[in-house]
Amino acid sequence: MKKITLLLLFCFISFISYAQTDLEQIQETLTDYIEGTANGEPDRLQKAFHPDFNLYTVIGEDSLRVWDGQEYISVFKEGQKSNRIGRIISIDHENNAAMAKVEIVMPNRGVYIDYFLLLKLGEEWKIIHKTYTGRPFYGTDQ
Repeated sequence: MKKITLLLLFCFISFISYAQTDLEQIQETLTDYIEGTANGEPDRLQKAFHPDFNLYTVIGEDSLRVWDGQEYISVFKEGQKSNRIGRIISIDHENNAAMAKVEIVMPNRGVYIDYFLLLKLGEEWKIIHKTYTGRPFYGTDQ
């Protein structure tokens, strides 16, 4: 009986130490986005985004551009790396909802700020909405 109790205790401790927190899962989802876009990995993008997500930005001063998420993913070709460097700026989450801010630096093109809304569906965090804006990269003539 003592061996069974120790075995069960060991299994429980192993499970607890392996289980990811929601924050870690959100970071993983955002990393799938960052690495998927940088390294030409559309499968990672499919994993990060909910199938029905869209992207939103302002074109000019007052025109809203809505971009279908699946069309966005199709821009990234398997193995075709891009010169993008991303980092997570912030994450705020409560229960099964989260928002995050990510910076994407594209040398000689600009710096993009992505704002994400995420939901936990079942056991997975998915990006359901992306809004973005950009500015010239300092050190270029843009």
